[in-house]
Amino acid sequence: MCTGARASAPSIPGLKEAGYLTNESVFGLRQLPRRLGVIGAGPIGCELAQAFARFGSQVHLIEAMHGVLPNEDRDAAQLVEQQLVKDGVTVLCCGKDLQISKAAEGKRLTGASHSRPYDVIVDEILVGTGRTPNVEGLGLDTAGVAFDAQGVKVNGRLQTTHPKIFAAGDVCSRYKFTHAADAMAQIVVQNALFPHPFGLGYASVDSLIIPWCTYTDPEIAHVGLYETDARAKGIEVETYTVRLNEVDRAILDGQEEGFARIHLRKGTDRLLGATIVAAHAGDLINEFSVLMRAGGGVKAIAGTIHPYPTQAEVNKKVVNLWRKARFSPSTKTKLTRLFAWLRR
Repeated sequence: MCTGARASAPSIPGLKEAGYLTNESVFGLRQLPRRLGVIGAGPIGCELAQAFARFGSQVHLIEAMHGVLPNEDRDAAQLVEQQLVKDGVTVLCCGKDLQISKAAEGKRLTGASHSRPYDVIVDEILVGTGRTPNVEGLGLDTAGVAFDAQGVKVNGRLQTTHPKIFAAGDVCSRYKFTHAADAMAQIVVQNALFPHPFGLGYASVDSLIIPWCTYTDPEIAHVGLYETDARAKGIEVETYTVRLNEVDRAILDGQEEGFARIHLRKGTDRLLGATIVAAHAGDLINEFSVLMRAGGGVKAIAGTIHPYPTQAEVNKKVVNLWRKARFSPSTKTKLTRLFAWLRR
C-alpha cells in the first residue's frame, strides 16, 4: 500500500469559500500573482514564499507559532527568516485568529501578529501546512488494517495490522519525503516478497537514517536527533557549532551566513545528530548521514582530508572543535612536562 498523501488544509474560517492553492496546484498558475498570502511557515511555506518573492510577488507569510520553521533550531530558522525578510517577505507569526473572506479587490486575510492586528488583501492564497495521508476509500476497516489521522499503522517491518498487507511512504510515515518513501519501498519489497521463513532477517525501518533538507536560501539540512530530543531521551549531549564565516570558501562565495552543528553523546565521539545551514546544506549533510549509518564516530571525519577550499571543510572544522575540547588543562599540563623532560 503506497497511496501517498495530499496537501492538507487547516480549518480557517472562509478559506474554502475564498479558494486556495497548494504545493500541488500552485504550479498550474499561468501568471504571477502580484500579491500572495502563504499560510504555514514550515518547509513548504518557506520554500514557496521565498520563490514567489524572488519572482516579484508581494508575499505575506502567516504562521500561528513563533517565527518560521518551528521544528528547527531557533538560530537556524532565524537565518532563513532574515533572508526571507531581505527578499521582501512579510512574516506574520504568533497569531491564531486568522480569518479569510472575499473582497472586491481580492482575498482578505485578517488576524494578529504579536498582538498587532493586520488586514491584508492578496490575489492568491497558498496553503503550506503539511500533508494528509490518503486512507479514504481503501476499505481498510473491512481488511482489518488499523489507521488514524496520521496514517496507516505499521510495525518496524512496515507490516500493517493485516499480516499480508504492507505499507510504505507518506501513507504511514512521519517522514513525508520522496527519499524516505523510496527507502521504505525497498524494505517493503524485501519483507513482503522475500520473507524469511522463520521470521528472522527482515529489513526494518527502525534502522533507517533519514536526513532532510528545506530548500530555501540558505538551506537547512538535518539528520538524527536535535539537542532537545536527545535530552528528552535522557541522553547527555555535547554540542559544537562552527560558523561559515570561518570557512574560506564560504567567504569567497559570499555565502558565509550559516553554520554546521553536531551533537555527540557526552564523553564519546558518537554522533547523535547534525544540522547545517548553508547554500548547499543538503549536499553537506551527507557526510554525517553516512557516518551515522555506518555506526562510526566523528574521529573518522577528523582523520579525513577535505579539499581546500571547499565549504565541506565546515564539517571537519566542527569535529575539530570536539577534538580541541578533549585537550583538557590536565592533558596540557602533562604534555608540557613531557616536552620539558624530552628537551633536557
